[in-house]
Amino acid sequence: MKKGQRFLNMNKTVLSVCVVIVLLITCIAAWNPVTAKKTVEPAKQGRVVPGIEVFLERHADWVKGKKVGLITNPTGVNRDLASDIDLLHGHPDVQLTALFGPEHGIRGDRPAGEYVESYIDERTGLPVYSLYGPTWKPTEEMLEDVDVLLFDIQDIGSNVYTYIYTLGFAMEAAAEFDKRLIVLDRPNPIGGTRVEGPVRDEDTVSFMGRFLLPVRHGMTIGELATMWNHEYALGIDLRVAKMKGWQRTMHYEDTGLPWVLTSPNIPTSDSANLYAGTELVDNTPFSTGLGTTKPFELVGAPWINGEELADELNSRGIPGVTFRPAYFTPMFSQYEGERVGGVQVHIQKADEIDLVQLGLHLVDAMRDQQPEKFNLDATYDELIGDKRVRPMLEADAPIEEILNVWQDELDFWTQEVRNRYLLYGPYPKEAKPYKPKAILGILPLDLELVLGQSKEITVHGVDANGRKLEISPEEIDWEVKGDVGYIENGVFTAVKEGKGKLVAKKGDMTAERNVVVAKNVVENIRYGVHNQYTRIVFDLNKTTEYDIKREGSEIVVSVPYAEKGGQLDGEGTVTVGNSPVVSSVHYSFAQENMFEARLQLKRDDVAFQTPTYSNRVVIDVMHGQ
Repeated sequence: MKKGQRFLNMNKTVLSVCVVIVLLITCIAAWNPVTAKKTVEPAKQGRVVPGIEVFLERHADWVKGKKVGLITNPTGVNRDLASDIDLLHGHPDVQLTALFGPEHGIRGDRPAGEYVESYIDERTGLPVYSLYGPTWKPTEEMLEDVDVLLFDIQDIGSNVYTYIYTLGFAMEAAAEFDKRLIVLDRPNPIGGTRVEGPVRDEDTVSFMGRFLLPVRHGMTIGELATMWNHEYALGIDLRVAKMKGWQRTMHYEDTGLPWVLTSPNIPTSDSANLYAGTELVDNTPFSTGLGTTKPFELVGAPWINGEELADELNSRGIPGVTFRPAYFTPMFSQYEGERVGGVQVHIQKADEIDLVQLGLHLVDAMRDQQPEKFNLDATYDELIGDKRVRPMLEADAPIEEILNVWQDELDFWTQEVRNRYLLYGPYPKEAKPYKPKAILGILPLDLELVLGQSKEITVHGVDANGRKLEISPEEIDWEVKGDVGYIENGVFTAVKEGKGKLVAKKGDMTAERNVVVAKNVVENIRYGVHNQYTRIVFDLNKTTEYDIKREGSEIVVSVPYAEKGGQLDGEGTVTVGNSPVVSSVHYSFAQENMFEARLQLKRDDVAFQTPTYSNRVVIDVMHGQ
C-alpha cells in the first residue's frame, strides 16, 4: 500500500471514531434522569431500593389520571439523591398538584417546634401546605385539588419523632375526605427486630392523637400505616410501595443508601441509632447535646464529672455501647454557653443496644452524682409514655425493676398487634407476612359525647385490592359494648356515662370505634410565652367540640356542656405575664351548660392559630404583625 493511501485510511478511521464519540455524548446529554425508565435493581452503592424508585418503576399506574399531593421533606430522595419533588414533578405519568411539609418544613431548615407557614414553592410553582403548627392534619380545603396523597419521609424508629404522626393524621384526612394514600416505604434506621419500652398510655398523649406506640416500635412507615388502617378502623385505600432488598436485621448503615439528615438535630446515622434511647434524657435536668455537633450522642450537665460518669456507665455492662468522658459547651438550647460535663455514647454493636435500657441508665447514673439537683415533672410522663416510670426514677428504683413494669403489656402488643402487619422478613417466630384484606372504616373518627347527645355514624371500606366497597346502612349489623348508648337509623345516642365500643359487622368484616360518654370538664387554664407566639391552653377531661372566634380585641372560646374542675372557680381571670400580645384570660361557667373564656388582646392586629390536640383547646396568638 502506498504511503498516501495509508494516510487517507488512517484519517477515515479517526473520523469514524470521532463521529461515534460525538453520538455517545449527544445521547448522554439528552438523557433525562427524571423521565428515563429505570430498572429496579440494587444500585452500585447499595443493596436496598427505596419505595420512591419501586413506585416509579412498578406502580405509577396507581396515580394514573389522578391529581397527586406529596408529603415529604429533604429525606425524600432516590439512591442518586434526586428529590421526590423533582422526580414526580417532571414525570410524564404523574400530575403533581400540591406539596405538604412536616415539622422542620419541606426543605428541612426550620428548628424543632418552630411554626412552619404555607407558601408557594418557587421551583415548581406548587402550593406548599404546612402540617406542623396550627394544622397537623390536611384540611378539606388543602385537598380540594388532590385525589391521592403520597408519603415519603425517613423515620428514625422512635415514638416521639413527629413524622410518623404526620402520616397518621394524613391517613385520618384520607378517611374523612375519601382520598387514596400511598406510602413510599423506607428503612427503619435502627432495625426492625427489637421492640422496647412501654406502649404509650392514653393519659400521656401530647401530639400523637390515637396512634399509641412503644418507645421503639421496630416497624417501617409502610408497616405502621398498614397497622393503623386496620387497628383504628380507618378503612382507607392504602397502598405501600415496598422497598426491595430491605431486611429487618438491617440498620441504616447496612442498606447502602446515602444518609440525609432527617432533621437539624439528627445529622448522622449514629445520632439516629441512639435517639430513641438518649432522647429519654430529655425533660430532665440533663442535656442531650443539643447545640453541639453531636446531638443525642453527648449527654451531661454543668455539675457532672465526666470521668466518674464514664467509669460508672462502663461498669454497668450496657450492651452495644461504650462511654468516654466528654466536656462540651452548647451553642444553643439547654445550658447554652455553659461548660457541661458528661459522656459521649459510642456505638460498638448497634444491633445489641437496648435503647430504652440505655436511656434510663444514663438518667440514673447522672442522677446519682448529685441527687439533690434531680427533678422531673409531668412532661417526662409524655416523653416516655407511662406514668409509672417517673416516680420510680425519683425513688432511685433499679433499672431492671423499671423495665419489668411494662414487659407483659409490650409482649402482648408485639405478638397480638404489631406482628400481624409486618411486610418484610425475617419474620418473628409464629408471625407471617401481611396479606392485603378487605377492611371497614367508621366515621366520625372520634366519638366523645355528653349524655343525650347524638351523632350520625357511617361505614365505608375497601376490598383487598383497594377498590371502594358499596355499603348500604341496612347491610351493617351494629353492637354497642358498654351499654353507653344505642344506634338507630345510623345515629348513635348517648344514654349512659362511661366508655364503650361501637362494633360494625358486614359479612366477615368487623370494625370498632371507641366511644366516651362523659361530662365536659374544664380542668385548668395555663399559658406559655414562646419566641413566636403566646400559647393559651385549656385542659379538658376529654376531646370535645368547641368554638373559637374573634370579637374586636378579644378571642372568645366556648365549650358546650361544660363543668368546672380542678382549681377553677365559677368565674375568674388568669393574668398572662410577659406576653406582648395577651394580657389576661377571663373565664366563666355562668351560662347554663356552657364554658366561655375571653382572651384580652394588647393589639388589634394580631393573628392566631388553633392547633389540634387531644383533651385540650389550644390557641397560639402570634407575636408578629
